[in-house]
Amino acid sequence: MVTGGTGLVGSALKKLAQADGAANPADERWVFLSSKDGDLRDPVAVRTLFERHRPTHIIHLAAMVGGLFKNMKYKVEFWRDNVAMNDNVLTLAKEYKVRKVVSCLSTCIFPDKTSYPIDETMIHNGPPHPSNEGYAYAKRMVDVQNRAYAEEYGCAFTSVIPTNVFGPHDNYSIEDGHVLPGLMHKVHLAQQRSEPLTVWGTGRPLRQFIFSEDLARLFVWVLREYHSVEPIILSVGEDDEVDIKTAALTVASAMGFTGGVVFDATKSDGQYKKTASNAKLRALNPSFRFTPFADAVAITTKWFVDNYATARK
Repeated sequence: MVTGGTGLVGSALKKLAQADGAANPADERWVFLSSKDGDLRDPVAVRTLFERHRPTHIIHLAAMVGGLFKNMKYKVEFWRDNVAMNDNVLTLAKEYKVRKVVSCLSTCIFPDKTSYPIDETMIHNGPPHPSNEGYAYAKRMVDVQNRAYAEEYGCAFTSVIPTNVFGPHDNYSIEDGHVLPGLMHKVHLAQQRSEPLTVWGTGRPLRQFIFSEDLARLFVWVLREYHSVEPIILSVGEDDEVDIKTAALTVASAMGFTGGVVFDATKSDGQYKKTASNAKLRALNPSFRFTPFADAVAITTKWFVDNYATARK
């Protein structure tokens, strides 16, 4: 049972299952849930879903998510909604004797003031960046719950920590979306209006981007092959980190944008860097190959343009 099954990562998982059967052997039935199937903040609705589907395994993707400016604006909602969803899913997973739960965290849960690269042992070593503390603390609590359920009840609950995810079926809102989909929407509008592209911030912050279809393949690997309660970072390597200026120019190039590019330094940059180590992933899954950044951006921008009328904006 995949919560958040119609979102960015859920859609990539569904595509993987339908494309080649890698996520869907003959003896398995995968169920992809959306918010229309039930409000995960409501314990009664969650119990109804568990009764209906009786899951043996869960990939828990559902969350209230958003980019920098949405996180800064709705800290209370990010905390309350995510804590409620996570607690309801894990509580019922224990009650219904689910064999394994893989929950999705985020690199923004790591301490703001830290040494780099960050790794899985450093999650609770200090407060997160104040811009997204509501979301970050809510996601940190999943790690606490996983270990508590493992110690007290023997539950096989674990979590993964992706870096910045992007791909088809993202939220392309300029105000509330993450940086890459927001840039794609901005480029599209700049092309239509014959205007320069305005990028919020200085363009200097650094990010590791992971393509949603790569992440889907790694989720299936974690579900089948990773057996620790401790979190694992799912990310491209440190050498693949790019600054926002490079990311913006890559998007512009992929979309054939030839206008000017302006960086609005009056807008917040957010956290300067969140460089994560994928050493643990590489040690356990050394043969995995990531889609090159420019190729993944090209796939994503094409999907966005082709589906502009119905894409989340």
